[in-house]
Amino acid sequence: MEGTAYYRIPAREVMQLSKIPIFCMDDQPSVFYKMALEMAETIEEHNRKGQQTIYILPYGPTGQYPFFIDLVNRRRISLKKSWFISMDDWLGEDGRLVKKDSIHSLRRKFEEALYSKIEPELLMTEEQRLFPDPEKLEEIPEKIRELGGVDICFAGIGINGHLGFNEPLEAGVREFADLGPRVVKISDLTIAVKAASSFCGALEDIPAYGVTIGMKEMLGAKKVRVYCFRDWHSGAVRRAACGPVSAGFPASLLQLHGDVSIVCSPNALAPCY
Repeated sequence: MEGTAYYRIPAREVMQLSKIPIFCMDDQPSVFYKMALEMAETIEEHNRKGQQTIYILPYGPTGQYPFFIDLVNRRRISLKKSWFISMDDWLGEDGRLVKKDSIHSLRRKFEEALYSKIEPELLMTEEQRLFPDPEKLEEIPEKIRELGGVDICFAGIGINGHLGFNEPLEAGVREFADLGPRVVKISDLTIAVKAASSFCGALEDIPAYGVTIGMKEMLGAKKVRVYCFRDWHSGAVRRAACGPVSAGFPASLLQLHGDVSIVCSPNALAPCY
């Protein structure tokens, strides 16, 4: 398809042309429930086989977690053999993780939105809840190798294509795909979106740096599942699935993965104009 014509075509044509399988759900709650159900049912299946489950998880989107919590508590799904790896977190001016009582701390937000709501007898240990740390960058890659790999990387897509805090770079595709955990400068665009969506435009109060797991860890997962539900996700999904593979739009590298899918609500797949 010539140029950026994929922004304008109907959703059904995007799904036909896409280099990544796309599934369109009935509405936004259906997107979140599908994610929660895959999370829960994969753990159930692995538990029956006596196997561990290793996930990479985003803090956002968060709409899946109430569904997941309900499934776990109601079905009595043990997370004792599960390892949850968070994608990223924010850093303070000292270059260290923001303190856990910070409004930006994703460690705190995960605790509030997920871990504190799981029945204690079903919850995994704190050691099985991993977060990237700028002072221990090799901890997560080493743990992934020790565990035998990640089962599923769940993700959303940023407006500039970022996955986690893997912001666009001027780099070769293979070079970018091999990047591991690292400290990153947050792009002005990502800061603007976060300020507009969550902090009423308070640009100066958004941290300038973050720490992220790498594209290497995400693309190294056995499966990648992406969930999109915002209006502006339509442009991001179309570019990721139909555009060229480039480090300038990180989500496009998902085209290189052998078992990836994007799940959308109708508004997140509507023509952009």
